[in-house]
Amino acid sequence: MVDRPINITMPDDGRIIRGLVQDGAGPTIVWLGGFRSDMTGAKAEAVAAWGRQHGRKVVRFDYSGHGGSDGAFEDGRIGRWFAEAKAVIAAEAGPEFVVVGSSMGGWMALLLAREHRAGLKGAVLVAPAPDFTEKLFYPALPPDVRARVDVGETIEVPGEYGSSAYRLTADFFRDGAKHNLLDAPLRLGVPVIIIQGMADTSVPYLHAQRIVDRLVDDDVVLTLVKDGDHRLSRPTDIALLLDAVSRVTDE
Repeated sequence: MVDRPINITMPDDGRIIRGLVQDGAGPTIVWLGGFRSDMTGAKAEAVAAWGRQHGRKVVRFDYSGHGGSDGAFEDGRIGRWFAEAKAVIAAEAGPEFVVVGSSMGGWMALLLAREHRAGLKGAVLVAPAPDFTEKLFYPALPPDVRARVDVGETIEVPGEYGSSAYRLTADFFRDGAKHNLLDAPLRLGVPVIIIQGMADTSVPYLHAQRIVDRLVDDDVVLTLVKDGDHRLSRPTDIALLLDAVSRVTDE
């Protein structure tokens, strides 16, 4: 079965958020991608293929400034991308859904769950990076670059994994801080499975432990992959991801 394209128009400026839907039975699996990734990455494709194999509905999309969606990456903010995720879910998720978030997508998944959105049945988080703008990214910048952010300048950041450099505005960091989650207890009311590499240099595995500590009342399973990096895209890593998706979807 061929994926069905979707186009979601955002009301603030008319930008088009583009995605793909594999139609099938629910609960719908909603893929939430990572920072500077797109919906055709290895993990997203694996989840979509799993959905086809098992007759499940799978929704994936690109944030603005990513992949095939409109907008400049430099205009991106956590709040802006979160609004896009909510718009896609409202249009396509249906009465019951689970969220599967990778890296920044894990932040999006937790933000969605914190709102106690009707129909949300569970979350799978892969190397989740809530609060990364303030707690991980900003502290890792050289002092002179942090000083430029502090006075409102736009900075250029080297790419990772062979990708090109990109620009971030000071407002990107300010907006991120407005959506921090880990400074207070979280009570989501849904089961959560976290998969985290212990060799991850972008999101240290202690960050995942902090998430577990904040989920004070929820059913949480944390799987640590000793030699796993941030991408967690090897066949063994993807097998863990698909097993987690199966478990949460079938609960």
